[in-house]
Parts: sequence; C-alpha cells; structure tokens
Amino acid sequence: MDYIDKQILFYLQNQARISMTELGKCVGLSQPAVTERVKRMEEKGIIEEYRTIISPEKIGKQTAGYILFSTRDCHAFLDFCRSAPEVAECYRISGEHNYLLKVVTDSTRSLEEFGNLCDKYGTYTILIVMSSPIEQKPMIASLESPNLLA
Repeated sequence: MDYIDKQILFYLQNQARISMTELGKCVGLSQPAVTERVKRMEEKGIIEEYRTIISPEKIGKQTAGYILFSTRDCHAFLDFCRSAPEVAECYRISGEHNYLLKVVTDSTRSLEEFGNLCDKYGTYTILIVMSSPIEQKPMIASLESPNLLA
C-alpha cells in the first residue's frame, strides 16, 4: 500500500459515496486508475465494506450502554447476542470479564430488561452512556500524518 492508496482511504472514510471521478481528482489519478486501486483494496480486504451511519436517537434508540460480561457458557451467550437486536457490538476481551457489549435501546428501562435477559448466561456490569464527547474517529486522521508515509 503506497501513499496514494492511503490518500484514497482518507477520502473514502470521510465520504464513502464520493464518485470515482471526484476521488481521482482528489488524489491526482484518472477515474479508471482510482477505480482499479479501490477494487484492489476491496479484494485484499483493506476496504471491508461501506456503511451508512444512522443516528440512534432519530430512530428511537435513546439509550446506549456497555456491558462487561462474565460467562462460562460462551457458545450459548454468543448465540443469544447474535439474536438480540439490542446488541450493536460484541468484543471478546481479556481480564476479569469475557465480553464487552455495546447495547442500544429505546430507554434505560429497556436496557435494564435486556440485562435481566442476560442473567441466565452469567454476571455483568452495565455502564450507561451519558454522552459521546468523541465520536468514532477515522483510522487515517489526516494526510499530513507521519504514519501515512510509512
């Protein structure tokens, strides 16, 4: 991956719907050349997917929480998490707990009810999100980053 590939990633992570023509102008390549580079990064798995970021509040999901979870029955717990629409993210972690979940619900009461459903799988601690002062940050922060040249 060279500097131009990293430039392409920088622009795509900030505006995934940018046209290949416009992206080519941003990085100094023709539309076919930039399209080929994007396709190659998709094939290599560097670009995994394109997503739409939805505002949870605008669709009635007012409450977010993180759950630190300890279980001895990982398979059953993961099956439960995969089927639970409230689970937005699930991470296997080291330390005192097995998993870290991000859960999004319509209210703190719904979050509590979700916790009650978890009771049969193990023990947990729910951390309620008060605010998000730093939203998801881009993987490539700027084009001037020294890591971009590496």
